[in-house]
Amino acid sequence: MVRVEKVTKVFRQGRQEVRALNGVDLELPPGQFCVITGASGSGKSTLLHLIGGLDGVTSGEIFINGAGISILTDDEITLFRRRKLGFIFQFFHLLPSLSVEENVALPLLLDGARLRQVRDKVDGLIERVGLAHRRGHRPDELSGGEMQRVAIARALVIDPILLLADEPTGNLDSRTGEDILELVIALVKDRGHTMIMVTHDPRAAEHGDRIVTLQDGCVVHDTAATKRVTSVPV
Repeated sequence: MVRVEKVTKVFRQGRQEVRALNGVDLELPPGQFCVITGASGSGKSTLLHLIGGLDGVTSGEIFINGAGISILTDDEITLFRRRKLGFIFQFFHLLPSLSVEENVALPLLLDGARLRQVRDKVDGLIERVGLAHRRGHRPDELSGGEMQRVAIARALVIDPILLLADEPTGNLDSRTGEDILELVIALVKDRGHTMIMVTHDPRAAEHGDRIVTLQDGCVVHDTAATKRVTSVPV
């Protein structure tokens, strides 16, 4: 499903080079929930952004469903992200002028669909994340947990082949964060999605099937999670 081969990422700061990733190898089978963890500056978010096509590798290659993504043009990678990848970020990235329904539908609307054509699918997801009573509200009328639920529905509305989450509970209190993780896991397992989540929180990491730990841009541990959390039905 996902294969990372000898990936290196170097950032330049003036005359200095900062090596964020150093020859990383990683392979994920379909349906796995992989957690990438490590200290700040270990390279975990950089790796997630490279897998998501938000940045390009310095060397090496990333394959998704057997296709290398580094050879794609800017237009091709934009379409690939919009149609194939679901993203959940720490700070939600909802459009403030749009309602819950419109924010969830946005990836489909950007691809040329009309809201009336996708309303049943969109509203079904909004109901699954427990926000049917909020579908007409805007982000400034929602709590942090509700905004993240909107972001989850938006990420899933395209039926992505891969879901990428970057510190999805980092801006939430511990109880809300736990609820959000359980919701994501239930939805992902129900749909059979492959998921990669970056987190520095060891409690959040324990929700994964697998934990990959980075240090100084290298994989230093790659193990099955020691604690499995049973997802609640949604």
